[in-house]
Amino acid sequence: MKHISLTPFGRQPVPAAHLAALAQAETPAPVSRIDKWSVLDGLRTARARFGLSHRELSVLQALLSFFPDRELAEGQPLIVFPSNASLSERAHGMAESTLRRHLARLVQTGLILRHDSPNGKRYATRDRSGALARAFGFDLRPLLLRAPEIAALAAAEEDAARALHHAREELVLCLRDITKLAALTATSDLDDHLTDVRRALRRKLTMHEITTLLALLHPLRDRLLTAVTPAPAELLHASDSQNERHHSNTDTNHKDSDSLEDAENHAAPVSQTKDLPLTLVLRACPDALAYAQAPVTRWSEATALADQLRPMMGITPSAWSEAHFHLGPTAATSTLFAMLQRVTKIRNPSAYLRSLISRARSGQFSPIPMISSLLPS
Repeated sequence: MKHISLTPFGRQPVPAAHLAALAQAETPAPVSRIDKWSVLDGLRTARARFGLSHRELSVLQALLSFFPDRELAEGQPLIVFPSNASLSERAHGMAESTLRRHLARLVQTGLILRHDSPNGKRYATRDRSGALARAFGFDLRPLLLRAPEIAALAAAEEDAARALHHAREELVLCLRDITKLAALTATSDLDDHLTDVRRALRRKLTMHEITTLLALLHPLRDRLLTAVTPAPAELLHASDSQNERHHSNTDTNHKDSDSLEDAENHAAPVSQTKDLPLTLVLRACPDALAYAQAPVTRWSEATALADQLRPMMGITPSAWSEAHFHLGPTAATSTLFAMLQRVTKIRNPSAYLRSLISRARSGQFSPIPMISSLLPS
């Protein structure tokens, strides 16, 4: 089949870009064949790079549906010649004026070529054997010629979208870390700044905007993390000599059957420790969740889980009662979860807990450094 039309029908002028596109269409294709729907998928992904709208891609999809084969191949007639009425039907009833505008845009971007008949209508003639002799309509060969370019731009767009998604995730995680660490250190002068970041996250941010925000938040997170990181003496994994001292100080006269009333005979704590955020504790002590039979979302559920873990760790009822009284339920639960996270480094968990309680009576212990030391970096 040989087409013969070079100029558009009617009073339209012949732009130089049209003649350049026709000349390019005569060059050998870089690939011998390509799946027409994969090309369309690539254009959907990279449509912004070609300046295409969804409606224009819908028109291109309708044009491709008139090509009988699934693949566009070199040496094969690639001209389709549907009427505007047929195209409109396959384009979900698109108005003819809108259809013409989108077709002109596809021609302008060089994704299709237009070969007009003498009267401007689209049709084909066949020879005696039934093969196409001449066809007037839309030539799909530019899609075959530009298939590698389309695939490369689609891959670049996917990489950019993936990088943007990961950067946004990093921004959300950094904001969450700062919020939790600020609550841990009772820092309140960051509220206005963090509110601005949360507002920014409500809209679609560019990579430049996200990078700028991360450059501001990363040093802030590092500063807060440094502020809550305990000194070596406060770390949960004490030295062997400390563990031995805790073991030797154990009150062996206590019975496992000691009641809560016995613990209540001790003096009340000088001050109560501010409750830690449950999500922060669970993030620092994930081992406790392995024993949970249901999701832990409230402190009451966390305390119930701690009650279940207490005998498994060898902590006596009396030591656990004292912890509840002197530390409070949430702080006692946080302490037990932290001990479980490093249980292999504690020789006698019950004695270790009692030593912490003894320090709490004089206001020298808080579970905050223990939890902070376990937070992942």
